[in-house]
Amino acid sequence: MSIQAEPVRCTRCVLDSRDDPALVLDAAGRCNHCRRYDELAAREVFRGDDGERRLQEIAAAVKRRGQGRRYDCVLGLSGGVDSTYLAYQAHRLGLRPLAVHFDNGWNTEQAVGNIENIVKRLGLDLHTLVVDWDEFRDVQLAYLRASVIDIEAVTDHAILATLHRLARQHKIRYILSGTNVVTEAVLPRHWIFDKADHVNLSAIHAAHGTRALATFPLFDTWLKLYCRRWLKLETVSLLNYVPYVKEDAKRLIASELGWRDYGGKHFESIFTRFYQSYILPTKFNVDKRKAHLSNLICSGQLTRDEAVQELAQPSCDPATLAVDKAFVLKKLGLSSEEFERLLRLPIRSHAEFPREQALHVRYPVLGPLRAAARWMGVA
Repeated sequence: MSIQAEPVRCTRCVLDSRDDPALVLDAAGRCNHCRRYDELAAREVFRGDDGERRLQEIAAAVKRRGQGRRYDCVLGLSGGVDSTYLAYQAHRLGLRPLAVHFDNGWNTEQAVGNIENIVKRLGLDLHTLVVDWDEFRDVQLAYLRASVIDIEAVTDHAILATLHRLARQHKIRYILSGTNVVTEAVLPRHWIFDKADHVNLSAIHAAHGTRALATFPLFDTWLKLYCRRWLKLETVSLLNYVPYVKEDAKRLIASELGWRDYGGKHFESIFTRFYQSYILPTKFNVDKRKAHLSNLICSGQLTRDEAVQELAQPSCDPATLAVDKAFVLKKLGLSSEEFERLLRLPIRSHAEFPREQALHVRYPVLGPLRAAARWMGVA
């Protein structure tokens, strides 16, 4: 009988070697994820007068490149904390964003109400893409059948594609992103996959889907080429330049924008709530809260003891989880038996399916072509 080795635990955050078998501790017992957070924070997070100065410089550049156009930037709006606080900051800076919501059929009532309040109080134009449900459902089911971990890549990829399509349509040069270091830098790599990889998504769907994707927004090669090389589109993580304490931000947007809390991180989506509270821990033995809470520990917004106490509680109320499970299975068209069979399938890596190569690897001629285009005055 083999004796199970004790997991290696970080002394700073709440991650251990069960979460990441490649966890490496330094002499003080701090893990590689904590060290990476410190490196990113030192390089990419700006606060106080320096942060505001840089922020104003960014805002000036966005306004300058957006002169003469209806919008000078585009941002995604989910009704969650990050995107709501981002919209608030963009408005404070006097920017003219086009707000974009990708409706994949899984919105909670709170998310819908939050978006309505944000748009109304900030005076934003909102573009909502309501995805073809049959196609979207088919891609989500394909990911379940493929037995890969990052099912949320389906939604994230479509959001990326939609933002870039609208940037191309309106000749917008900036995407404002709600991604940020102080709440999102800590995450074991094998828990997620490259959200922009349309080759991997298409391959998984080709292997396990049942219908053609006629309207599903793909962030394909030509869209990437156009936005990067000719539109010269830039993505700015605006929240890295402003004070971002999660609880303070929640109180502010609740007061100023009528925002309502919905529970856990990204729980503005019913599917995300079910995915993080049931599918990830049941099939993949992943509690994503451990990464989220570890990030807040690293950024000084939470103590380790507070995080341990929170992890002792269920990530989702059992009654809510039971309702979510029934709703998700019905909406996906799965019986309980079919769903449990999918959960028992052997776990596969995204890397078992074809992946996208970097643009400069696939198209080494792009550099000379871009130089020639600039010389001819067309780029």
